[in-house]
Amino acid sequence: MLAVLGHLVTTAGARWPGDIAFGLPFSEMKTGLAALDTIPTGGVYQIICFIGLGELGFSTIQEDLEDFCASKFPSLATEKRMAVELNNGRAAQMGILALMVHEKLNNDPYVINSLLGSPVPFNV
Repeated sequence: MLAVLGHLVTTAGARWPGDIAFGLPFSEMKTGLAALDTIPTGGVYQIICFIGLGELGFSTIQEDLEDFCASKFPSLATEKRMAVELNNGRAAQMGILALMVHEKLNNDPYVINSLLGSPVPFNV
């Protein structure tokens, strides 16, 4: 879900102030998958390591967190709500996958906007 949101926000032109790497300001970063070509190799490695550490950290507290949420917020821990959240996550995964595929096909991830007559400039 954050991947789709990040794709939309960066395409709209929002950037952090400052540099992502020495001499490379955020404002010069491309959007979408093209950003991986702009970031230095060490930066891509750091991103992958950060995500991996986050996943490992979550896996160590997952059961405690689930038990806490189930006891503190029992109405949120129903099977139906968990299934809805799981399906929302799956829909977001399909959404970011579609954006990535269309970006690689013709550099137009927001193809539906083009079909409706208001194309979005992307990495121009």
